[in-house]
Amino acid sequence: MKLYSWNINGIRACHKGGFLDWFKKSEAEVVCVQEIKATLEQLGPELHHPNSYHSFWHSAKKPGYSGVATYSKTEPLNISYGIGVPEIDDEGRILTTEFKNFTLINAYFPNSQRDHKRLKYKLKFCDEMLKYTQSLRKKGKFVVLCGDYNIAHKPIDLKNPKSNETNAGFLPEERAWMDKFLAAGYVDTFRNFTPDPDHYTWWSYRPGVRERNVGWRIDYFCTNEEFKDRLKASTILPQVRGSDHCPVSLELRA
Repeated sequence: MKLYSWNINGIRACHKGGFLDWFKKSEAEVVCVQEIKATLEQLGPELHHPNSYHSFWHSAKKPGYSGVATYSKTEPLNISYGIGVPEIDDEGRILTTEFKNFTLINAYFPNSQRDHKRLKYKLKFCDEMLKYTQSLRKKGKFVVLCGDYNIAHKPIDLKNPKSNETNAGFLPEERAWMDKFLAAGYVDTFRNFTPDPDHYTWWSYRPGVRERNVGWRIDYFCTNEEFKDRLKASTILPQVRGSDHCPVSLELRA
């Protein structure tokens, strides 16, 4: 079973850049996308149910902002929009689909912004997310949390860690939350398979940056440790264009 997650930085722009061509070749069971910047009503029918997939949309109240969508080959057992925290749910950042063997959370974590103006909001989101994942575990659910976390966890996860120590996405508070999250019993699936440096999921649009692979790894699939024996592979697909992020994937054993 293949799962994909991709911050597409605007579904209409990514569609023009070949999103559906990639989608059709992906052979995915589920595709989660973040930062859709649109409502379903604003999109053509080809984006509603490509390849006859089911689709579920949680858009932000603010037009052209944030939002997540999940495409699934099989119909989920249950769908949840948000987590019951209005200031988070209004921005369309969390969509949960429950399947027979696991519960999948598609999440778009906030950006703390250059002046750290939204750091307090970001940390509240992170803490609420941990509460949410733990509440699912207590119910006996296997949790898969994918999406754009907007956090590079370790120095290995970005090209220039020293010069970015005071920048959003690599702040001590953000990295400390990631430490706390993993210590609570979760697995960074990519690092479970790949300890090497120079693997990134986001690059600035500045000329030549992506070609030189000056990037950050801020997109993840994490699972609770009890699900670890189901993990078969976790990969990054930097060759896929259409956004300033690239897709990440998780392959599960039957």
